[in-house]
Amino acid sequence: MARRRRRLEPLVTLPGPLIFTGNAHPALGEAICRSLGIPMGRAEVSAFSNENIFVRICENVRERDVFLVQSGARPVNARFMELLIMIDAARRASAGRITAVIPYFAYGRSDKKDQPRVPITARLIANLLETAGASRILTMDLHAGQIQGFFNIPTDELTAMGLLGDAIREREFRGVVVAPDLGSAKRARNMAEGLGAPLALCEKRRVSNNDEAQVLHLIGDVDGQDALIIDDEVDTAGTLVEVAALLKGHGAKTISAACTHGVLSGPALERLEHSPLSRLLVTDSLPLPGDAGDKIESVSVAPLLGEAIHRIHTGQSVGALFP
Repeated sequence: MARRRRRLEPLVTLPGPLIFTGNAHPALGEAICRSLGIPMGRAEVSAFSNENIFVRICENVRERDVFLVQSGARPVNARFMELLIMIDAARRASAGRITAVIPYFAYGRSDKKDQPRVPITARLIANLLETAGASRILTMDLHAGQIQGFFNIPTDELTAMGLLGDAIREREFRGVVVAPDLGSAKRARNMAEGLGAPLALCEKRRVSNNDEAQVLHLIGDVDGQDALIIDDEVDTAGTLVEVAALLKGHGAKTISAACTHGVLSGPALERLEHSPLSRLLVTDSLPLPGDAGDKIESVSVAPLLGEAIHRIHTGQSVGALFP
């Protein structure tokens, strides 16, 4: 008796990812969608007159792969609440998987108990994201690598150092790479190796909780050479300006800097304008202020985030982006 051949079912095409953005940095969300060749998802994210945040997802997300793009931009707490409420809205709309795409992870510097009776706020943020219903986290250049361990859900950390390195090579940099503190030493060392440049290191001691730092001394030689400072973020620019002044005092010819996240809060722009720095290279993980000035240049991370989203959606390795 002949065996009946099993009829093969047609392959089901995997629907593409749905990407939504809050009000932190809509331009970045749109750029990510352009890099993927897909439209931005439709959602309303607003606030009532009493400052209560309202979110409505305006299309069907049932069993879909949803990515919510929201960076830790100012006002930080309002933008974080937007993200939590967006996650909750997607979960209640029966989204299949919800990935919070957080290019700049705010509160990342509160990653340990370094004084008596202080919180570990980065861990609290991780708990809140999970409680809201996030299935996965996609972020970039965390202030401290151990923050990945604060999550009980898959967490992918990208790095923009490769993009910044490409931009620096295009400018034909020949000089010394400088780490502004011990915490940035590994990041600066990797950049120095990629550029084929020597490495110098500054020793920094923080003297208070109000962003004041004291640079103690320089390890390495920058006399008569161009210097490039590498860090994960520039906030009030206090440390960056102090390091630049130290390098100038040690005979550096020109001084520039490259940081992933341009927070640029408080007196940062004024400090940079009157500092020895000739150029600051940042990414668009955060929106630049309109009065950023001529010293600040931006490199887009949208194609990198878009590729990571594509790989997560299709089940490919994200780590393979960084061999």
